[in-house]
Amino acid sequence: MPKHKTHKALARRIKVSKNGKLMRRHSFTRHLRRKKSKGSIRNLKRSVTISGFLKKKIKNILGV
Repeated sequence: MPKHKTHKALARRIKVSKNGKLMRRHSFTRHLRRKKSKGSIRNLKRSVTISGFLKKKIKNILGV
């Protein structure tokens, strides 16, 4: 059976942690930050774990 190629665009956006968690970045962080509060900007800097049915699909696409 042939091997699957990894989806490179998705591999650039999602990092796999040491324990196998999928980490992604928040949206709304590029521009128009003046109107956002400092706390919300600070929270947007943190990575978010992907869970649920998307985790299984993304792991399959990434070949993890």
